[in-house]
Amino acid sequence: MFFLKPKSYLGVDLGAGGIKIVELKEEKKRPVLYTYGLTSDMQDIHSIFNAEKQSIEQSLLAKDQPKPINLAPGIEQVQKYADLIKAVCKSARMVSKTAVVSLPVSVVFHAVINLPPLKKEEFDKVLRAEVKKLLPRPIEDMVLDYQVIPNISTLKTQRVLVNAVPKELITFYTQVFKLANINLESLEPESVALERSLVGRDQSVVMVIDIGAERTNFYIIDQGFAVTHHSIEIGGERLNKILVNILGVKENSVEQLKHDYFGSLINKKINSKMDRESFANIFFQMIDPIMKEIEYSFDLYLKQTGNEGKHPEKVVLTGGGSMMPFLADYITEKFNLKSYIGDPWGRVVYQESLKPALNKIGPRMSVALGLALRNLV
Repeated sequence: MFFLKPKSYLGVDLGAGGIKIVELKEEKKRPVLYTYGLTSDMQDIHSIFNAEKQSIEQSLLAKDQPKPINLAPGIEQVQKYADLIKAVCKSARMVSKTAVVSLPVSVVFHAVINLPPLKKEEFDKVLRAEVKKLLPRPIEDMVLDYQVIPNISTLKTQRVLVNAVPKELITFYTQVFKLANINLESLEPESVALERSLVGRDQSVVMVIDIGAERTNFYIIDQGFAVTHHSIEIGGERLNKILVNILGVKENSVEQLKHDYFGSLINKKINSKMDRESFANIFFQMIDPIMKEIEYSFDLYLKQTGNEGKHPEKVVLTGGGSMMPFLADYITEKFNLKSYIGDPWGRVVYQESLKPALNKIGPRMSVALGLALRNLV
């Protein structure tokens, strides 16, 4: 009775750039960092589901005997992820057996739907009918989750944020965490976790850009809800390949090259006009798709009903690729918006001596932290 252990929760991010896990404890009603762990190997749950789907499609095109249409991964993949999660938890000495886990954004259907005022008993039926028109798959094969966005305009409509995921993905997660001996408390889209760790109670319009290993996701957060979401298949790995092709260097040296070459420019150790022009050309080639997508997301958001006259106030960068030198400064200059790398540790208590290490990995841990914070904020 007098020595109750504090509550603790795991946030588990199964991203393409590896598995990231954070354990937070509640002490004096504040989230405290207990431990964390991550892998460095590339893996992507979305690719597991796509691989089986592509195999089926290729079989049909070749007029072979088609395989049974079963998009769920086999037991080997389930066991692989369970073993990885257990290894990270053991290495980081995690004690909690309760986890909130991220849903890969690439397999989450996301939409904001405008509905007229409805009676409570009519709401679900009308919403499902509208969602059914938009889903890429039969609604019976999907699990739906929705939130009503508070209406602060004079419009007589209600906006509903809808997320939907395939049922076989839910089954896959359930099996993985059962084998890992962890209670799967909840599944959340990455957008929700990022909003919690990087935006918090800020009610202004914020764009969050998550530059992962294989793709970059763009979210506009309004009133604490991710009302738009877009993704492009360019991430830290693709940006590295662009550098490899332009500079003609080996892939295993590109990360160090970025820090040495870009760092020397930042520190003004390279002053010649040719070097600076060369860097500018490389830099603009790398980030041009990101700049175009930012502009597209802003235009789309401002054209939505009820958003006329609104203006995004800031851009928050996260993900392993967000620490690219000059990126935040260039976004600030191009769009006349404050842009910076988000600090997911800002809402968590931790030992001061850990600050250098945490700052180094912070952008990679934003989703995991947001998930772990679900029950603590």
